[in-house]
Amino acid sequence: MTAAQSLAEGAAGVALLHLETGNRPAAHAALRAATANGVSIAAGASLFYGAPALAFVLATPNQPGLTRARSIAATGTATVTRRRLHAAHRRIDSHQRPHYAEYDLIRGLTGLGVALHRLGDHDLLRQVLTYLVRLTEPVNDLPGWWCANGPDRHQPPPPGGHANHGIAHGITGPLALLALTHRAGITVDGHTEAILRICRWLDTWQQHTADTIWWPQTLTLDDLHHGAPAQQHPLRPSWCYGTPGIARAQQLAALALHDTARQLLAETAFTTCVNDPAQIRRLTDRSLCHGTAGLLATGRRIAADALTPTPLAPLTRLHLHATPAADEPTGLLDGTAGHALAAASTTSTSWDACLLLS
Repeated sequence: MTAAQSLAEGAAGVALLHLETGNRPAAHAALRAATANGVSIAAGASLFYGAPALAFVLATPNQPGLTRARSIAATGTATVTRRRLHAAHRRIDSHQRPHYAEYDLIRGLTGLGVALHRLGDHDLLRQVLTYLVRLTEPVNDLPGWWCANGPDRHQPPPPGGHANHGIAHGITGPLALLALTHRAGITVDGHTEAILRICRWLDTWQQHTADTIWWPQTLTLDDLHHGAPAQQHPLRPSWCYGTPGIARAQQLAALALHDTARQLLAETAFTTCVNDPAQIRRLTDRSLCHGTAGLLATGRRIAADALTPTPLAPLTRLHLHATPAADEPTGLLDGTAGHALAAASTTSTSWDACLLLS
């Protein structure tokens, strides 16, 4: 893989920053670096790598001179998506469990759906949504998204696999995309029921600790057997796996289905999370993925849609005063580009669609 093509950590993510903040010369330099060795449509291509990553970046509005590059990236994204859809349906037909990289935001079909949505390819997007509806259908008393692999690729999977709840790698990513497209009027058969299936599952595993509402990051068969997660308390309040991302996905679902009770629940979960010093102390960097930038970006979107005022000043101060790591990279998800985008952004831009926040 050529790291420059990475939206997460390479020049593609840096280009997104400069396009969003209006620095066209720097953006074009980053795009040249990202495409110097071609644009990948290989097996690893995804929203955060290769043609789909470049398609997302190049779909930034009001960017003259990028039409041909945008067309090439869009064609590559369609090729990757059709191939991945074929493999996913074949896997379902064979009654095998998925790996989360099949469907997740970072490497899977949910992320490809985000790229297609941004490109305006609604026909192929609907094919992705149809797959996601199928993914939510239960199989042998387990949800269709129950993964064969474990949440940590460096560790053996738990016996029987796991369910993943994080917005980056888990089922709340598909939930957010299903909700966003539903609100946009881009729907398929079974769309609403798929949203409800995921929400009912999250309701079952909702936890309450010391006046906070949270959801376990993952579940195993042992957790199902005991009727309670092994995780005893909320962990890091990150976008990727924590309460903020899960709460935003549920807020979006509530907005799509006009479910005021769920919306209030999601917003309360976020508010109690950010007002819990024990959770905030778990943030140790300023990244988008698992640090203060992701918390601020998520909070900004939750506040914009909230039924009651959600103060953002404390989150802004937390992020702006976060100490950069000595070896902080330049990329989007874990580096300076993500920090800068979160610090400079408003809800008038849509770069955070790559995080399924908008």
